[in-house]
Amino acid sequence: MRLVLALFLTLPVYGQEAAIAAVLTEQTAAWNRGDLEAFTATYENSPQITFLGKTLNRGYGEVLARYKKSYGSSEKMGKLRFELLETRMLGAGHAMVLGKFFLTRTAAGGGDATGQFTLVLKKTKQGWKIVHDHTSS
Repeated sequence: MRLVLALFLTLPVYGQEAAIAAVLTEQTAAWNRGDLEAFTATYENSPQITFLGKTLNRGYGEVLARYKKSYGSSEKMGKLRFELLETRMLGAGHAMVLGKFFLTRTAAGGGDATGQFTLVLKKTKQGWKIVHDHTSS
């Protein structure tokens, strides 16, 4: 009986993790078809979101502009793959994802790139949305 109860209580967590992984799958698909607007639609459209890479960008508009400036062509975008290392629930409605990215590009597009990321996501009426992204290469 305890095992059944324990499994029942963990089902919502696994369901949330699957929904969060689906956000990253959606991002990868959008990136690989060259659609930066769909890629960034996985971020919360809010002035409070942050992206920390070489610089700090605040707000959805800045995050989208950063992606357009850095990856404005299909050659610069290349092909993206994620490796999710850990998804940790941070209480009701928030989660953290640790992972690695692998970007395959031609030399003219900037060459291959790899790095790590930490995402903080929030569950919204529109589903899970990224509210903070810290990516380093």
